[in-house]
Amino acid sequence: MDKLEQLCDRADRLLDRLENFLPAVQPEPDWQDDAAFHWRRQGNTGFFQPILHPHQITLDALYGIDAQKQRIDQNTRQFVQGFSANNVLLTGARGTGKSSLIKALLNQYANDGLRLIEVEKQHLIDLHEIVSVICRRPERFILFCDDLSFETDEPGYKALKVVLDGSVATVSDNVLIYATSNRRHMVPEYMRDNLDTRHLGEEVHPSETIEEKIALSERFGLWISFYPFDQTQYLDIVNHWLADFGIAEMDTETRMEALQWALARGSRSGRVAWQFARDCAGRRQCVK
Repeated sequence: MDKLEQLCDRADRLLDRLENFLPAVQPEPDWQDDAAFHWRRQGNTGFFQPILHPHQITLDALYGIDAQKQRIDQNTRQFVQGFSANNVLLTGARGTGKSSLIKALLNQYANDGLRLIEVEKQHLIDLHEIVSVICRRPERFILFCDDLSFETDEPGYKALKVVLDGSVATVSDNVLIYATSNRRHMVPEYMRDNLDTRHLGEEVHPSETIEEKIALSERFGLWISFYPFDQTQYLDIVNHWLADFGIAEMDTETRMEALQWALARGSRSGRVAWQFARDCAGRRQCVK
């Protein structure tokens, strides 16, 4: 009997040690109270991690991209209301509001049942698993893939192609994919890709390499392009953000500082304008 008790004790200790190596049991997502989530992996298990402090930016706070706002807002409104809508690819200059626009849409429509799930590039192979969990939910889901850039042999590249348009099983009606990229086709494009392009009469037939590289972006139904701001637009955005930080008017000195700030950063983007306004407001408050 003593040997049996010793054996049981050893088994209990072994099980206790093994439990330390097992993934923690993740709670079920609260789709009612939480609006934004990260898709995470722990070992072989994926789970939805709620974002406790999502960015509270609003559509009105995004300045200088009215045409882009109107197009994606209309698409999102259709989706939230249960009508047909398209997957969206936002491409173009860095710092022009692509990611912020998607976050603002969540704040605009969260009370109407919109939910946002951010999926990192290395987890795109889990898209089918994610969709299988949420496809029967009453909420409307945007799978948000930020700053995408691929090599054509990456597994996430192929997984995204299949989910967008290429699988026997269709994606659920309550799911859309919104992606941002600084590259229009999300993959590097090289001069050598054009070497196999054929000219037949007056027609140009792109090489198979080029066709493959544009295949992913073509699966997005709606393309929205963002362009670098000129000096006037940049200063208008600076003025907008200064007002948001409590500085009512941009004087000559501040205008010059804003231009020097952009020159030092090598960019006149909305992000740079916001960073300058934040710095300017902080310096003035610190002096006081």
